[in-house]
Amino acid sequence: MRTVTVLGSTGSIGCSTVDLLEQARDQFRVRALVGGSNAAKLAEQAKSLKAELAVVADEKAFEELRTLLAGSGTEVACGRAAVIAAAGLPADWTMAAITGAAGLEPTLAAVKNGKSIALANKEALVCAGDVMLRAVADAGATLLPVDSEHNAIAQAMADKQADQVAKIILTASGGPFRKASLEEMEAATPAQALKHPTWSMGAKISIDSATMFNKGLEVIEAARIFGLTEDRIDVLVHPQSVVHGLVQYTDGSLIAQMGSADMRIPIAHTLAWPKRMATTSSHLDLAAFATLEFSAPDMVRFPALRLAREALRSGGAAPAILSAANEIAVEAFLKEQIGFLDIARVVEQTMTALGAPPADTLEAVLHWDAEARKAARSHTLALAA
Repeated sequence: MRTVTVLGSTGSIGCSTVDLLEQARDQFRVRALVGGSNAAKLAEQAKSLKAELAVVADEKAFEELRTLLAGSGTEVACGRAAVIAAAGLPADWTMAAITGAAGLEPTLAAVKNGKSIALANKEALVCAGDVMLRAVADAGATLLPVDSEHNAIAQAMADKQADQVAKIILTASGGPFRKASLEEMEAATPAQALKHPTWSMGAKISIDSATMFNKGLEVIEAARIFGLTEDRIDVLVHPQSVVHGLVQYTDGSLIAQMGSADMRIPIAHTLAWPKRMATTSSHLDLAAFATLEFSAPDMVRFPALRLAREALRSGGAAPAILSAANEIAVEAFLKEQIGFLDIARVVEQTMTALGAPPADTLEAVLHWDAEARKAARSHTLALAA
C-alpha cells in the first residue's frame, strides 16, 4: 500500500482527494490529514480513512478535534509547527493543497522527502518558484501538477519531447463576467462574482476566476513547471471547459487534453501516476456539445493577465508581490470594502510601489509577501475611503 498525506484536506481540492482515497481504500494508507479550522470535517475524514494523524492549523479548533477523535486511534495536533511537521512525515505521495503563502513551508517540508508531490498550491511556484524547484531538484522529488490546465499540459506532453514544443495553451472559462461590460463589472457584487458557470470551487479561487487572476497565476506556474518563457504560453477563453490545455509542437501538431469539469480527474492522474485509476467522474460526451468555442481574452476588461505577465518578466519577488496583493484585494472585495475592478487596481498599485526586489530564499519571499500585504491593505483603505 502506498502512503499518502493530504495538506488542506478540508478544502475543495482536499475533499475531492479524500473522495478518491475512499474509493480506493485498499490501495492507500493515510499518514496525515491537515485542515484549517473545520474540525468537524477533518474528524469525519480522519475516521473514514483511518488516518494516523489529523492536524488542524487553527489552535482554537483543537479541543473540538480532540473530542471528536477520542478513542479513534488517530493522533491529533494543532498549530503552524504541527502542520509543517505533518507535511514532513515520510509519505509516498503528498497532496499540497493549502492555499496561499501559508502553503509554502509545508510544501517545502513535503518536498524534502524526495517522493511525489501533487501540487495544487499555485503560490508554491508563483511566489517561490526558484526556491521550490531548487528544493525539488536537491531532493529528487517528483512534482505532479494538479491544476486542471497544467495537468492537461503534462498529459499532452506525455511523449516527453519538450524540446519540440512551440508553445502551450492554457484555457480559461471566462468566469461569470465573460460577456459583461466594464460598467457591469465595476458594479459587480461578491455574490455575482462567486457564481462560476462551470466549476465548483472555494471563494478565493472563484473570485480569481472572475478576475482571471487565476489564469495569470497559472501562466507564471506553467513557466516554472515546463521551463518555458512567457512568450511561449498562450491563454484562450473556452467557456465550455472541455479542453483544459493544448500543446503546439514545432511540426504543427496540436495535442489537447479533454475531460469533464471535475477536479477528481486531474487529482486521480497524479494519485495513480505513472498509471491511471478508475473514478466515478462522468465521462465526457462530445456529442452532447453542439460547439466548442475559443477566443482571445480581453486584456482591457481583465488586466490581471497583463499584470501576471509583467510580474513573470520582472522576476525576483514580483510574482510573490502580485499574489500577496491579490489575496488582500480579494479579501477586501468579499467583505464589500472595495469594488470588483478595484482588485486589479490594488495589485497594480502594490506592484508599482514595491517593484521586483531579489527573492532567492524562502525568507526573502516571505518578507516581500508580508510587505506586499501591508502595502495592499493601505491601497484598499485608500480606495474604500
